[in-house]
Amino acid sequence: MSTVEVKSTRLAGGSLMPYAEAGSPEGAPVVFVHGLGDSWWTFEPLLRQLPATLHAYAPTQRGHGDADRPAEGYRPEDFARDLLQFLDAVGIGRAVLVGASSGGVAARMVAGSHPDRVAGLVLMGVPAALDDKPGAASLWESVQALRDPVPRPFVEDFLSGMVSRPVGRGFMATMTEEGLKLPAYVWQETVRGLLETDLAATLRGILVPTLVLWGDEDPYLPRADQQRILDTIFGSTLVVHEGSGHVLYWEQPERVVQDIAGFAGRVLPRAGAEGDGDGGARASG
Repeated sequence: MSTVEVKSTRLAGGSLMPYAEAGSPEGAPVVFVHGLGDSWWTFEPLLRQLPATLHAYAPTQRGHGDADRPAEGYRPEDFARDLLQFLDAVGIGRAVLVGASSGGVAARMVAGSHPDRVAGLVLMGVPAALDDKPGAASLWESVQALRDPVPRPFVEDFLSGMVSRPVGRGFMATMTEEGLKLPAYVWQETVRGLLETDLAATLRGILVPTLVLWGDEDPYLPRADQQRILDTIFGSTLVVHEGSGHVLYWEQPERVVQDIAGFAGRVLPRAGAEGDGDGGARASG
């Protein structure tokens, strides 16, 4: 089992960004990017399972967890800018980016605009678009009504539909506490930024190898949404995790780590062939 160290770095813009680090220093660099309401903790089940072929970093984005909470700057392009500054701050020249849920938007923006920094892109439960999702409109209505302190039932309801299989109570309690760290305005401005951004446009122009991971019990993202990613990103590949929900990496971390390790071994060959399984049904775009 891999040891997880929690560190922090100061970005060029001045913000403090905590991050978790795990795996072998000699392994291929993999940077995990979390979504709305999360922190580096969302990847803890994956970080504990890392093979020696990977060296993982999981930053906590602005406004989330224990990161700084500036008054503004919560659009996808702001998170993408922070991600690039994080790569610079910790000395990563080129990495595999693994974006989860809405965090995949920032990750794919970096992949599209700075392909020299991205060896490969993994999208885990990431929407192609939100303008066609009734759930996104419902979430916007809910966050608009938030006031500080953010009510615990709101966060619990937000998390309740994420999984289709039971996960540990202790882990879910941790994720609830992490969600409660976000002030109301961070919830509001992050959702506003996602809804006001043309997410479909952020899929265009991505030329790096791309792996799409999706749970077929995801209540928010239908297969057609993921197909839109495959149709837009040339050569992208889909791995379906049968029976998994939106955060498939909570439900089946061992399989997801195998997917990522195998992909990293192909796009960054120095990672070696260990852990080269993809563990799921496969379809190509």
